[in-house]
Amino acid sequence: MSGYDTCTSGRVVVGVSGSLGSVTALRRAVAEARRRQAELWPVLAWEPPGGELAARRSPVPPPLAEEWQRTARERLLGLLGEVFGDAGPGVPLHGTVVRASPGLALVETADRDDDILVVGAGRRGWHRAFSGRVARYCLAHAHCPVLAIPPSPLEEELASAHRRNAWHLPLNVRKLPC
Repeated sequence: MSGYDTCTSGRVVVGVSGSLGSVTALRRAVAEARRRQAELWPVLAWEPPGGELAARRSPVPPPLAEEWQRTARERLLGLLGEVFGDAGPGVPLHGTVVRASPGLALVETADRDDDILVVGAGRRGWHRAFSGRVARYCLAHAHCPVLAIPPSPLEEELASAHRRNAWHLPLNVRKLPC
């Protein structure tokens, strides 16, 4: 599923997590890989519960760490299967699971000059203070071009519906598309 093969036309590295923003970034990364005739490297980063600092303070038994790694790999395969189906993305694919914080994992994977790093930019508005940290980290630390994909308009509509449901507000049917 992963490897560090050389490709004369570069790689498109994309962060995936299963969020709507990461799926939007993945789709854009596929289009970019096709355009550049490059390999697609979706990266799913994972950390132990409590983070690496907690794992260093009280070491995790190797079988448990292996289980978390396996679960992350299955999550990546499941996500790629949902997005691409059996047909695949139409470009060479090297899915990668990395034990690290997402920003660090992406920057370290996209370490070549001819790479391009694609990340979801996070939500807009005041929520950005709490989201978009991965994109900001990548923009600040990557040594290759970074393409930050804005959220899908659907993502804001879903967030709005979630807020409305959480506050038990009535649905305004006049605003529904015909």
